[in-house]
Amino acid sequence: MATTEECYSTQLIDGDGTFNDIGTESFIKEIKLAECGLSYAVVSIMGPQSSGKSTLLNHLFYTNFREMDAFKGRSQTTKGIWMAKCSGIQPCTLVMDLEGTDGRERGEDDTAFEKQSALFALAVSDIVLINMWCHDIGREQAANKPLLKTVFQVMMRLFSPRKTTLMFVIRDKTRTPLENLEPVLREDIQKIWDSVPKPQAHKETPLSEFFNVEVVALSSYEEKEELFKEQVANLRQRFFHSIAPGGLAGDRRGVVPASGFLFSAQQIWKVIKENKDLDLPAHKVMVATVRCEEIANEKYAGFTANESWCLLEEAVQSGPVAGFGKKLNSILYTSLSEYDAEATYFDEGVRSSKRKLLEEKLLQLVQPAHHSMLGHLRSGTLEKFKEAFEKALNDGEGFSVAARNCTESYMALFDEGYEDAVIELSNWDSSKVRDKLRRDIDAHVDSVRAAKLSELTSSYEAKLNEALSGPVEALLDGANDDTWPSIKKLLQRETESAVSGLSNALSGFDMDEKTKEKMLTGLKDYARGVVETKAREEAGRALIRMKDRFSTLFSHDSDSMPRVWTGKEDIRAITKTARSASLKLLSVMAAIRLDDNVDNIENTLTSALVDTKNNAAITDRSITTFESLASSTWEQVPPAKTLITPVQCKSLWRQFRSETEYTVTQAISAQEANKRNNNWLPPPWAIVALVVLGFNEFMTLLRNPLYLGVIFVGFLIIKALWVQLDISGEFRNGALPGILSLSTKFLPTVMNLLRKLAEEGQMPATNNSQTNQAVASKSFQNGSTRSNMSSSASSGITAAGNENEYSSSTKEE
Repeated sequence: MATTEECYSTQLIDGDGTFNDIGTESFIKEIKLAECGLSYAVVSIMGPQSSGKSTLLNHLFYTNFREMDAFKGRSQTTKGIWMAKCSGIQPCTLVMDLEGTDGRERGEDDTAFEKQSALFALAVSDIVLINMWCHDIGREQAANKPLLKTVFQVMMRLFSPRKTTLMFVIRDKTRTPLENLEPVLREDIQKIWDSVPKPQAHKETPLSEFFNVEVVALSSYEEKEELFKEQVANLRQRFFHSIAPGGLAGDRRGVVPASGFLFSAQQIWKVIKENKDLDLPAHKVMVATVRCEEIANEKYAGFTANESWCLLEEAVQSGPVAGFGKKLNSILYTSLSEYDAEATYFDEGVRSSKRKLLEEKLLQLVQPAHHSMLGHLRSGTLEKFKEAFEKALNDGEGFSVAARNCTESYMALFDEGYEDAVIELSNWDSSKVRDKLRRDIDAHVDSVRAAKLSELTSSYEAKLNEALSGPVEALLDGANDDTWPSIKKLLQRETESAVSGLSNALSGFDMDEKTKEKMLTGLKDYARGVVETKAREEAGRALIRMKDRFSTLFSHDSDSMPRVWTGKEDIRAITKTARSASLKLLSVMAAIRLDDNVDNIENTLTSALVDTKNNAAITDRSITTFESLASSTWEQVPPAKTLITPVQCKSLWRQFRSETEYTVTQAISAQEANKRNNNWLPPPWAIVALVVLGFNEFMTLLRNPLYLGVIFVGFLIIKALWVQLDISGEFRNGALPGILSLSTKFLPTVMNLLRKLAEEGQMPATNNSQTNQAVASKSFQNGSTRSNMSSSASSGITAAGNENEYSSSTKEE
């Protein structure tokens, strides 16, 4: 390719008919033809070889086509088809210099290539210059007649051709005025048109339907060069704004946008070379299809590589992006507007269909990002809803009010966010995402409602459990006739309180009455269940409770003081009372009595287990009295309300009697031992005998008071030994054990008493009086419980005896 200032040229088709793809593409890029849109024109020139075509073009359009050297003779200068950009003419004008016709170099192939190049020129050109000699006008065998026949013949091979301007350039004009030459030329052209075979559809079609015929005349370049240049300069002015309405270019219906010119030219030449008829409308659609698709692919590739889109796509993966829809819409509209700008001159149908496909591809590309944005928007809205809902509940707002307000508020917030993220080109339905958010919100509200209701119910159940368990246990522990009425009253009071509180709490949940009543009924059932469960637990410990009650009543008096079996107590009556109380406890725990039903459990147990006159009667009536307990159910008591069956009561009573029998036996033994210990004096007759028989000894003591002192001292010693050795206590368990025990304790006790007396005798006289007073006082206190005749000496002996006993027991250990 050669260039001179602003003129660029290249060989479009070489002499062998090969299209110069690379060179032409480079040429089009160099002249920036793609930017012209439809604002360009194509001019071609054809005519006999060596008729000055290149010379005319160089002077007319300031091109640099190779010209013939007249000194070397006439020969072929232009081979194939050359193209150049005209300098200084607006709009952009391309000029094609065709190989001359009738050349001797091509020989027989001249006709074939001549027709191909002529057809190509008519298909792509807006203006066709036909260079002809002035002296050929009016001649039957003129050199231009075969050329015109060729032009008209190939025109028939174009389906629906556009109207092309044929400008006949008369070269080497003679003195004959143009006004006289033009009619003759037009007449020759019409004759040639009429002689050309036409399809049936164009038999009567005039020449003016296919061509605008223009005639210009130029003087000889060699003889009148200055005049020639002046005439060419005037002609050049006609090519300015040639595509404007009324301009030289004429009809431009089939013009191909500049960006598709190269592809269009390639395909046209390909069809011509294959010797096929050239359907220009179909070719126009084909060119538009290919080019629009190329443009769409370029814009799609440009969109995928767009930095703003890449940053937006990356950002939306990690979280919501503010202004997502606005930013993405801007990028999309930019790509589509660029497509529209480049494809605007192509066939509208093709352009629109390819634009729609581009839109679909772009939307398909951005849809995952849009889905991610909606996902972030949905999840973010849901989290905000949860926080706001929890805060509203913590602030004391009613559940239903909080749920309704928060739901409306955050659904509106989602709608606002969606409006910010909407893709205007798409008709994507966001209802699924919105419905999913609504379902998530409703599910969260339901879960929180369930949790709150469960928490509320658990709270009142815990209160009921605390309010009922302890009191019920205490009431059952002190079982009596008022136990179950008290439990029933307690249950009713606490249940009403809990149900009232729960009912007030549920008013904020906007529940239907059926559900609310179900929950309140459940709470009532729970309260009753707490009582029944506690009753069953206590029934499982009935035997322990019975033994505890028996032990309490049997071993303690009415003042709750431990009972001492002195022999005056009626053990039989006490035992009967304690057993009756235990049986009362058993009858109370035998069944649940929360209803108003009346039963005879207590009477049955009393008549079967307690109302017997004596042991013989028990034996005689064992069959008849226990028959009422030979059952697994109580009369008038449902099995569900039974805690201890009659058979179990019978078994428990037997076990109770056997385990408390030992306590009664021990009490009887203690009472008998106490009686024996209190009867240590001899019988009355023995006392009378001693008085009668010992009268003389008594009188002797009266006559000699010294004996009384010895006897008194001896009494004190014996009394001290009695107390220290606890003789009455030792003999309580029998004579032999008492003798054996006393034999081991007697000597150490005596030795301790003597040692104590010796120690007190050695004390200083000054302290003697004080010691005697203290000892006397102590002796008086100790002896007051046993004898009013105790003295300080006996008190000292008693203290010594205590030490001796302790020492003896220590040694034994």
